[in-house]
Amino acid sequence: MKLYADTPVRACLQLVSDLLALVWVVVWISAALSLREALLSLNRPGELMTSTGEGFTEHMNTAAENVRQVPLAGDALASPFTDLGETGESLTAAGDSFQETVSSLALTLPLLVVLLPLLLLATTWLPVRARWISRATGTKQLIGLTPEARTRLLALRALSLASPAQLMAVHEDPAGAWQENDPDTVTELAALELRRLGLRTEPIAERKILEPS
Repeated sequence: MKLYADTPVRACLQLVSDLLALVWVVVWISAALSLREALLSLNRPGELMTSTGEGFTEHMNTAAENVRQVPLAGDALASPFTDLGETGESLTAAGDSFQETVSSLALTLPLLVVLLPLLLLATTWLPVRARWISRATGTKQLIGLTPEARTRLLALRALSLASPAQLMAVHEDPAGAWQENDPDTVTELAALELRRLGLRTEPIAERKILEPS
């Protein structure tokens, strides 16, 4: 796999872009983790509400059981304590609900914080980088072909991918010259494709194409 260009300037730019992409990912992951920790710290009030509610309910239930033992008036005396115990249960339920809400936010918000920047990176930097790697790797794999076949194929790629201005700088009719197998034009088109990718042009510097009989 070909990860970086052969020309120093192009390779340096690619390396810098890779490092910036890595920094981008690390920064947003760190931000998401920090946000998660901050949100989880909000669980403390909910925990206190739950703990207070449970303790209050337990004390009221104990008090209700104690006064219920009073002859004749025990049930009447226990009723207020029972009602207060239900209030404690409501406080406990509110604390549990608060903690569930905080836990949900601590999951969804950090995910959004990290996924949106990563999605932006995946739709901008990544396709360009992956396309170059694929084309450069494919070009390097052409080494198994004969010099003539490799040069003509590279020239054909230049016809398909290079800008019209670049092609016209090579020949006024580059497609026709390629079809007629003009040696100089085909070689220059192949060199154009290699330069466009930032690869060395030495492999196609010297070549001769046999004229069709």
